[in-house]
Amino acid sequence: MKLVLMTQPTFFVEEDKILSSLFEAGLDDLHLFKPGSSPMYSERLLTLLPDDYRKRITVHDNYYLKEEFKLRGIHIDDETTPAPNGYKGHISRSCSHLDLLKETKKHADYVLLKYIFDSQTEPDRKATFTLEQLQEASRRGLIDRHVYALGGMNLDTIKAVRDLGFGGIVISGDLWNRFNIHQELEYQALIDHFCKIRKAIGS
Repeated sequence: MKLVLMTQPTFFVEEDKILSSLFEAGLDDLHLFKPGSSPMYSERLLTLLPDDYRKRITVHDNYYLKEEFKLRGIHIDDETTPAPNGYKGHISRSCSHLDLLKETKKHADYVLLKYIFDSQTEPDRKATFTLEQLQEASRRGLIDRHVYALGGMNLDTIKAVRDLGFGGIVISGDLWNRFNIHQELEYQALIDHFCKIRKAIGS
């Protein structure tokens, strides 16, 4: 399985150092997700990262950053919004409906199927699907190596996701909840936990 890391939705002081350490520890796919923020802050963060790390980053908005910083690709946060005119590069998409998954996969390199389990970053965001619905989607071939599980991913849910046939997982709250961006400077425990997740999924 593949491993995707979603950034914190807000910027913070040590972010470039932590992201660099995660890349050094084997992070291969980072989604730069900063909803509602000025693109100036994303530019500043990207400027602080080496070229080799930028090539592993997918951006969720301000798509011009993809070319300007030679990023991996762009992410479209729904099933139906068309890619920018003339865009030919790497695309991932979000999907929150099983009945739209087949069509969504046709227009993306991989799809993030949302709300698999209860969110660890948004307490009110609960799982959308039952296990039976996911098993049926897997049986029908809707869930495959091009579909990554998003929502409630942690060491305890990896086996269930693998058994369902997902091609990867998206980590967010399980990692970032281990580091207080307002109070802490020491982040080794966060890096150590990331390494445990990598080992668990075999990436």
